[in-house]
Amino acid sequence: MTNIRQVADLAGVSVATVSRTLKTPDIVSPETRERVLKAVEQAGYRPNLTAVQFRSQRTRNLVVLVPTVANTFFARVIAGIQEAASRSGYSVLLCNTLGDESVERDYAAMVTNRQADGLIQLRAFYPFDASGSDPLPMVNACEVLDEAPCPRVQLNNREASRVLTEHLIQLGHRRIGMIKGPRQSPLTRDRLHGYQEALQDAGIAPDEELLCPGDFTLASGYRAAATLLERHDAPTAIFCENDEMAIGAIQRLKEAGLKIPDDISVAGFDDIAFARYCDPPLTTISQPAEDFGREAVALLLGLIEGQAVKRNARRIMPFELVVRNSTGPVPTILMT
Repeated sequence: MTNIRQVADLAGVSVATVSRTLKTPDIVSPETRERVLKAVEQAGYRPNLTAVQFRSQRTRNLVVLVPTVANTFFARVIAGIQEAASRSGYSVLLCNTLGDESVERDYAAMVTNRQADGLIQLRAFYPFDASGSDPLPMVNACEVLDEAPCPRVQLNNREASRVLTEHLIQLGHRRIGMIKGPRQSPLTRDRLHGYQEALQDAGIAPDEELLCPGDFTLASGYRAAATLLERHDAPTAIFCENDEMAIGAIQRLKEAGLKIPDDISVAGFDDIAFARYCDPPLTTISQPAEDFGREAVALLLGLIEGQAVKRNARRIMPFELVVRNSTGPVPTILMT
């Protein structure tokens, strides 16, 4: 059986350094920590985790609440979380909540009961007792609460939506439909506001008839596109609040015999992997999903390890407009 001295020899460090890395990795340099953890894996060493956790008073578990693992964007965020957590010697306990508040509270109780050290919430819901005088270690990422006693990692969705809408306006589109996300989501609200602001600044009156509800799924994009096609004065472009709905919309538009972008333009949001491979490749807003996860873990470990992380810290992640072949000039016959 491999022992701690063999791990130390492989890593080229002392036994005490191996012990510190396993007990309190935050006090060991990142380079040394990585070398030791690689040696642990190479040697197949299995420390007495129960004893390590007892001495450090940490479980080295992080709870992650995700609304749905079926969403491609969230899958990328989770990949970033797992990578960052693993590098710091933490395990991830993933809960696919489906937006169920009672389920989220149950998993959050693992932190309250010291079965986990902290929590990352990817939905705009605070699962702890907000009246508590000492907030528990939590980071809210992606879909964030406006007010919460925890750090947040987010995109400026309003500005990103504005930029994408301006792109469509610059192509000559004035009747721009929008397929929205879930009504209660802050993402839906902020992306709608950015779209409306861009229209108003261009002197285009927003038209409620051009707004259709969705739920960030392929099927809802398909259904909403069918609804928009039934409008008396149909849009020449459709802005979907995420890529999955945009891909669903493209399928329905093609079934109606429309060519994209010759007859109608379609844009999405997120830049998931499928966006560049759908037909035609999708114009969208790219956001660094894996970095959302990595930044959330960095903030959470800062809270857990007593670093100077402000409870109201806010990290705004960058975005980029990615123009592909799904958007083009408004059809000449429709230009006014």
